[in-house]
Amino acid sequence: MKKTQMFQLLLQEPGSFILPGAYDSMSARLIEETGFKAIYATGAGISNAQLGWADVGLTTMKEVADVVARMNDVTTVPIIVDADTGFGNAINVMRTVRELERAGAAAIQIEDQVSPKKCGHFSGKAVISQEEMVGKIKAALDTRLDENLAIIARTDAIAVNGMNDAIERAHAYKEAGSDVIFIEAPTTFEHLKQITSSVKGIPHIINLVEGGKTPLVSLEEVEELGFKIMLCANTILRTAIKGITESLKVLKKEGSQENLHDLICTWEERQNLFKLKQVKELEKEYLNSL
Repeated sequence: MKKTQMFQLLLQEPGSFILPGAYDSMSARLIEETGFKAIYATGAGISNAQLGWADVGLTTMKEVADVVARMNDVTTVPIIVDADTGFGNAINVMRTVRELERAGAAAIQIEDQVSPKKCGHFSGKAVISQEEMVGKIKAALDTRLDENLAIIARTDAIAVNGMNDAIERAHAYKEAGSDVIFIEAPTTFEHLKQITSSVKGIPHIINLVEGGKTPLVSLEEVEELGFKIMLCANTILRTAIKGITESLKVLKKEGSQENLHDLICTWEERQNLFKLKQVKELEKEYLNSL
């Protein structure tokens, strides 16, 4: 089954699901091997991990596509790709969809911020017109080769124009043909209820950012509120930063690895994750004849 079909089936299954964010092939593989049903290729995480800079629209479409292709190569579950603004206008969106579809995306998320964009939980955002975003959505839908490739429409209008405009945009984006609606950065529990009660008949994403603008809720609460996808876009990136920092502090302070064992995976865990056994089997099959 194609990954695009797998994601469409996920959207149709009863209940809500957690969508963790990956920023490289290693994190993508860890997400799948921990048992999650899909992977989110996080734009912020890719910018942080690959460029070493904040999520302020510095990554290029090709950089994101390259990371997604490598994630796709080592995983078997659907990958949902954060494509920021589509990297330009509706014509740019067409190329973005072609490139990300070739890279293995099962779904592509496009937002209505101006370019260059900012992280959805940063201040100082601005949005394009509703009409321009509708054009981007239609361009994406018309460009995809696989009709099961999902198009996710995100609006950042709450922070700019308020909830009423965000709801109006969500209705317009649904009408344009989006498969999933993503209203970014609601700030209250009442906002969360309003989103799903106002825009019905389509799956919704809730983006939960530790320390961000949206109140943190559990998967059970997410389901009760009517959201389909509980996005945890950069949770594992931030745990990795914390773990790396703590291990470096120990190494610098003590000048020894003796007390690092509780902070690192075992040798065996590392080699199992990166499929050393499978590589050796391939070597045995294909190299012994040389």
